[in-house]
Amino acid sequence: MNRVTLAIILLFGTALTLYWQVQSKKASQPQLTDSVQKPDYVATDLRSISYNAEGKLESRVSAAYMEHFDGDAQTLFTQPVYTLFPEDGQGEWRLTAKTGRLDKASDKVMLEDEVLIEALTIDEPLQQLNTSYLELDLKTMILTSDKEIIISGNNFHLSGHGLYADLNAKEVKLLSKIKGTYEPK
Repeated sequence: MNRVTLAIILLFGTALTLYWQVQSKKASQPQLTDSVQKPDYVATDLRSISYNAEGKLESRVSAAYMEHFDGDAQTLFTQPVYTLFPEDGQGEWRLTAKTGRLDKASDKVMLEDEVLIEALTIDEPLQQLNTSYLELDLKTMILTSDKEIIISGNNFHLSGHGLYADLNAKEVKLLSKIKGTYEPK
């Protein structure tokens, strides 16, 4: 054997050894599955209207973008806008946020980032509520939050930590660290 043949055999042997080492390392590592779940369907410029069993308007939903995942019954929203019509038909409320998530299994909506609730009727004493996180139970129309809340109303301003609000009963409670000012007309 001459030197050229020996060098070629040595080169291929080294390449084969390196290839075998790489493959054995890959085989010994746990296989990573695609952990990013793909939505079952998406929508842009979404608009939806819901009616109750009696045929009365219950809510309107719109969003700039929506992804729905059938497997875990979750829907993700970008720039959601929920307009709610409580049981008695009195008062309308608009809830907006940067992001939102609907959990269909529990019928709860979670709104995050710059959450704003606005009364759409002028005579409603509470006109606006701001927070960073809010949960809405669609069955009971109860709003809850454990974050800072800022409320503006007709001639008053309130702030506190934590919220319980029943839109059907027209009841709003701040849970702790409550501060308020009243401005007479």
